[in-house]
Formats: sequence, structure tokens, C-alpha cells
Amino acid sequence: MKLEVIATNLTDAILAEQGGADRIELVTGIMEGGLTPGPGLIKEAVRHLHIPVHVMVRPHSQSFVYDEHDLQTMREDIAFIKESGAAGIVLGALTPAGAVDTEVLELLLQDTAGLNVTFHRAFDEIEDQLSALKVLSRYPQINRILTSGGPLPAPKSAPQIERLVETAQGTGIRILAGYGLSVPVLQKFVQTTGVEEVHFGSALRIDGDNLKPVDPFRVQAAKQIINDLLQGMTG
Repeated sequence: MKLEVIATNLTDAILAEQGGADRIELVTGIMEGGLTPGPGLIKEAVRHLHIPVHVMVRPHSQSFVYDEHDLQTMREDIAFIKESGAAGIVLGALTPAGAVDTEVLELLLQDTAGLNVTFHRAFDEIEDQLSALKVLSRYPQINRILTSGGPLPAPKSAPQIERLVETAQGTGIRILAGYGLSVPVLQKFVQTTGVEEVHFGSALRIDGDNLKPVDPFRVQAAKQIINDLLQGMTG
């Protein structure tokens, strides 16, 4: 079971690792849902951390529908991220009708050999998520989907996340549950849904504020719950 924590700067990333995070999602523009961070931050995070760094590839927050200029920007970003030694990327693309944009996805995935690929919460704007999961499972490069199970926070969508976890079995895709999770609800949420990876943002920051630093003690508390759950499974 993995704990992923959002980092918006190098200090965030270091504090998250100190607290016991298993992986970092590196972004800028956290109030806009996460945008591609600058090259200096990417290089420094990879250089300093001992845990995997997954980098957001999202050129703007207008929508998840991308034109040819966006795509060229994203391909350049992916090339740089790969060259930097980061472990993975986080991306997503939708058609104007709100389905997975397979044409765009196939273009972006051409450049991702050796990288982990997470399809991000663009997934939560898709009406038929189970069908979308099956579409994404056709791409071996994609190994996880970040989702809250729809537009509501993850704890309110536990039945849907449980269905996604069941549907993902045997596809090579893991469900990474995020948005609205907190330390107090984590144990029950994981036990209810069977999810194997969780993603935290504001809940593991000082005062629960997206614009304040990561709190390593909150990270540690979340990680302790995960460790206890794992011990219960093996014990």
C-alpha cells in the first residue's frame, strides 16, 4: 500500500519524504488542481529525494481538452521530465464530449518508455468511469488512475471507488484514491474500498491549508495507519 503526497516546492517534497511518504506528486498551481512545475524544481526534487517523483504534465487549467500547441508543450515537458530521471508523469486528456481522448493519449504515450504513467483526475469528469477504465487498460504504459470516484470527495464516493478497484483487477492499473481524504477517515476508507494507493494534498499540510507547507507529522500519522493496515493483513 502506497502513500503519495503532493509537493509544490522542494521543501514540501523533503518534508513529505521525512514523514514517510512513498511517492511525491510534484506540481505547481495547486489551487488550480496542479500544473507542470518548472525545470529547476523537477531537477532538484529528483536530485534530493530517495523516493519516486511523479511530475504533473498539465500545461494550463482551462480544461482537459488540448490543442496542437498544448500537445507540443506537453511532449517537450515529458522529454525533459524523462531526461531529469523522474520516476513518472501524471497526465490526462479528454474529448470535448468528456471521454478519454485516445488520439491525444496515444501521441503523448509515445514518449513515455521507462516512466510510470498516472491518468489524473480528468478521469472524474467522465460519466462512465468503468468503461473509461477499460479504455485506459489498453495502454500498458498507464499503470494507475488518480480518482475520487467522480466529482465528490473520495470518502463520499467509496462505493464507486470499490467498483473501480474490482474492475481494475488484472488490468495492470491501480486505483490511486485522492481528493477529500483525511487521516481520521483513512483506515475505514481503505478497508471499505480495498484501494492499494492513496493520494493526499491539503490534509497533510499545516492547518489543512493548500498554501502552507507539508506537515511531516501529519504525513507520519497517515503512514502509520497504512503500516497498521498492512500489518493487520499479514498478521
